[in-house]
Amino acid sequence: MSDCKDSSGYLDMDLLRFTTAGSVDDGKSTLIGRLLYDSKAIFEDQLDAVEKSSKSRGDDHVNLALLTDGLRSEREQGITIDVAYRYFATPRRKFIIADTPGHIQYTRNMVTGASTANLAIILVDSRKGVIEQTCRHAFIASLLKIQNVVVCVNKMDLVEWDEGVYNDIVEQFKKFASRLDNIVNITFIPASALLGDNIVEESKNMPWYQGPTLLYHLETVYNGSDFNHIDPRLPVQWVIRPHSNEYHDFRGFAGRVAGGVFKPGDTIKVLPSGFESKIKSLHTMNDHLDEAYAPMSITMTLEDEIDISRGDMIVKPNNVPEVTQDIEAMICWFSSTKSLQGRGKFVLRHTTNEVQALISEIRYKVNINTLHKIEDDLELKLNEIGRVSIRTSAPVFTDSYSKNRITGSFILIDPLSNETVAAGMII
Repeated sequence: MSDCKDSSGYLDMDLLRFTTAGSVDDGKSTLIGRLLYDSKAIFEDQLDAVEKSSKSRGDDHVNLALLTDGLRSEREQGITIDVAYRYFATPRRKFIIADTPGHIQYTRNMVTGASTANLAIILVDSRKGVIEQTCRHAFIASLLKIQNVVVCVNKMDLVEWDEGVYNDIVEQFKKFASRLDNIVNITFIPASALLGDNIVEESKNMPWYQGPTLLYHLETVYNGSDFNHIDPRLPVQWVIRPHSNEYHDFRGFAGRVAGGVFKPGDTIKVLPSGFESKIKSLHTMNDHLDEAYAPMSITMTLEDEIDISRGDMIVKPNNVPEVTQDIEAMICWFSSTKSLQGRGKFVLRHTTNEVQALISEIRYKVNINTLHKIEDDLELKLNEIGRVSIRTSAPVFTDSYSKNRITGSFILIDPLSNETVAAGMII
């Protein structure tokens, strides 16, 4: 019985998704390895494998970065290329880590890894201070509406634990961050990932620092505001008709709640038809629900027979998203085989809906190191970010990305190659 209680307690624990970003050799993978190692979140065989790899590489110490650099090419070069996801838990919280690359040519990987994050850890090498890539990572965190940012000033052991160096970096970062819109909470932590100072255990080498360790901050940071619980949105993914004697008349609409709260008896409206009905019942796989909210996956039944199909959206009559065929958005260009020039045609996938789309105008590109707008070069290439106007073949049901990260985002797909060429955030 105790095992069952423990497992149900684990399932009910709060989950924090966080991403790491930093320049090359700032120590991202080492930091995550240290976090996993010191919080005892790795198995003995994993540690044995890392110890053997470290010896074969000729490292002087156990190279904890190897815990996350999973690709052979990453281990050979000592860099992070792909987004590595790791899972661990403490008695207080569950975590999913997205270890994203620092190189400028992997900006798209960082955008992908950070798109679902509640918090971003930006590493700064204490010897180098705030550099262009630090600014780029802060801009992307702001663009993706990651409100909680931890600036981890790493490698403090290499500057003799100097408080002055740390304070200078804090001021440099604050000066740049004051120009960003969405970052709400910034926490600064001086650390040495290699030696473990202020990662899980408090540092004895920096008595001048009185703030939390990294793990304590991750365990206690407020994590309740990333989902919109005000504006009810249920993009319909599937219409469930069992065609069995037991559920002969069952007709449910399945999807993942993208915002707000739904309860049996609530009046709802279906887009794009505009038909209204009342919620008869809400289900998960095993239970009836008294209420459903983001990010729950549910099935909804209605009092009336209404024609609803995949791509429709169930909302409340007095709280509807914008129904539009014209979208203003910031996009990050993903394709390495083609660039975006002028009026490109794509498939736009927004929640469960797919429509044909035309880029009617590229308004400007952003220099993501200086935040300056570039208006004289309007060709978007791999990893570049810009503002575009899009016209769709049918209405889409959108909120701004700052209001709802799910209904405010989309991807663009090349109809010929089926390649995902861009990710977009609606303004």
